[in-house]
Amino acid sequence: MNKEKLQKILDSISSVSIAVVGDFCLDAYWFVDESMSEISVETGQKTRPVSRQSYSLGGAGNVANNLAALGVGDVLACGVISTDPFGTEMLRIMKDTGINSDNILVQESEWYTHTYAKPYISGSELNRVDFGNFNILSKETADKLIDNLITTIPATDVIIINQQVPSGIHTEYFREGLKRVIEMFPDKTFITDSRNYNDFFSGSIRKMNDTEALRLCGKKKDPDEIISLSELEPSARELFSRYMKPLFITRGAYGSLICEENRITEIPGLLIHGKVDTVGAGDTYLAAAAATLAAGYGMDEAAMLGTLAAGVTVKKLFQTGTASPDEIIAIGEDPDFIFLPDLAKDIRKAEYLNDSEIEIINKKKEKTEIRHAIFDHDGTISTLREGWELIMAPVMTGAVLGDRFNDAESSLFLSVQNRVNEYIDATTGIQTLAQMHGLIGLIKEFGCVPEEKILTPEDYKKIYNDELLKVVRVREQKFLKGELRIDDVTLKNAVDILRILFESGIKLYLASGTDVDEVKREARVLGYDNFFEGRIYGAVGDIRKEAKRIVIDHILDTIGPSASSHLVTFGDGPVEIRETVKKGAMAIGVASNELRRYGLNEKKRTRLIMAGAGMIIPDFSQYERVLEFLNI
Repeated sequence: MNKEKLQKILDSISSVSIAVVGDFCLDAYWFVDESMSEISVETGQKTRPVSRQSYSLGGAGNVANNLAALGVGDVLACGVISTDPFGTEMLRIMKDTGINSDNILVQESEWYTHTYAKPYISGSELNRVDFGNFNILSKETADKLIDNLITTIPATDVIIINQQVPSGIHTEYFREGLKRVIEMFPDKTFITDSRNYNDFFSGSIRKMNDTEALRLCGKKKDPDEIISLSELEPSARELFSRYMKPLFITRGAYGSLICEENRITEIPGLLIHGKVDTVGAGDTYLAAAAATLAAGYGMDEAAMLGTLAAGVTVKKLFQTGTASPDEIIAIGEDPDFIFLPDLAKDIRKAEYLNDSEIEIINKKKEKTEIRHAIFDHDGTISTLREGWELIMAPVMTGAVLGDRFNDAESSLFLSVQNRVNEYIDATTGIQTLAQMHGLIGLIKEFGCVPEEKILTPEDYKKIYNDELLKVVRVREQKFLKGELRIDDVTLKNAVDILRILFESGIKLYLASGTDVDEVKREARVLGYDNFFEGRIYGAVGDIRKEAKRIVIDHILDTIGPSASSHLVTFGDGPVEIRETVKKGAMAIGVASNELRRYGLNEKKRTRLIMAGAGMIIPDFSQYERVLEFLNI
């Protein structure tokens, strides 16, 4: 979905009308600062002073809030609250966000506004305090809701049915009324997101997650358990046969499935760097998908917009966030997708070129003439920097903990270590300076270092580079003295394939996230810089200038975007693979074991497949087969 189409869909959304009927809830965030705590005279217990509080719409309210944020022309809320302060706050938020609350009914007895109070201390959520678990919807209120719906529906494009809690509005009596409403309006689009009653809403499109889909088919899974595509697809087909209506099935970071009568379509998930908060992401997906359908588009476009919108909100911490059109455009201009996660995570599914270690991911082999080849440097050709992660990790851990490095409790130390390792793993291949910008976010996240003591990204990069270059210089000197051979400091047969490609008349480019002067120096020291004829690129101290992207754009500017089939990229990092795939060119993932300099690194294989690689090789030991496959 290009920017123009995305903008067209978002523009169309502004003229649609959507009704949301369901369990309207309020999320209350209470941030406790114990520095002002005192001992209560009445109880003798320490108090928990709240330094800051915020409130946001949850449940059906979060769906409505997301619709409003998307710019939907008319958002109508149909639900029940009480006369308590939380109900008053909910109405205030609706008014401020432009949600029509005329059909929010007040039930004065046996009902409290559904509210989830979430106290936080030092960034950690304490036990939640829930209101409304004992609600009982009266028949009078149910009848009034149904009557309001019947009056409202003719002027709406889509009706979303939300069922969030067992003690909400969806009593058996009310569900029977909804069933009659759906039957009354067969030409209207109803979309249901129900935790407990999915089997009930005949005539409605369903939105659910993968765990719920399997549970509906009698297969119990824990919410955090990974569900493979091969395991999910039979359940998706079974549910379509049961409901005879399309389904959206979300898969967390792995994207979603669309199930229709004659096809199942996999929509890839988005790669999100940094800490995420998935609370409310399903509501965002639902709202964006429903708005897209209301604007007259199909299931594919709906799922894609849902994915992009959810990608915006998961980055908003401590809130049930929303996604605006501008935010969706920003993330949709240049998204990083997660491709084929099931294959990536399970090497047993690998398919190889006959009698080889070459794993073929993209089986569509087209006759092409390769004229340009981009190579990443570290880990793809050179192993001078092997083990850089083992240097970066303690540097980052020390930066996050600051003066607390030596005396931090084990739980904090291990938590920081894990976050640092996850971050390094997720950002492998990008510029070092860009990684250090992300380090600033980690430092602020843990709050161990006072703001005034946080260094600049450039300072942290220098600390890391100084440590790394100590190792690199020793290896360089050993090579120059003849103590190491070229095979000891490069991937197996890497220099041979460079020579053959060069002699074949193919233009070679070297692109790295390392500083450009260092890349040129190392290529010169190791003796293969001449193959690139000056086309060596690296970081220049500006994170807006990503060397790998610049090189790919430069090549396609020169040969024309339509000639992307003449370009191949070899790399062991996700960045160069993603950038190549976005341009429609061939990306070969080099899942190298840098320590041995040959053989497969399964961790890299996973990353490279998920980045979109069309082929995976462990090294260049079988480069003749690779070149044959590429028609070279």
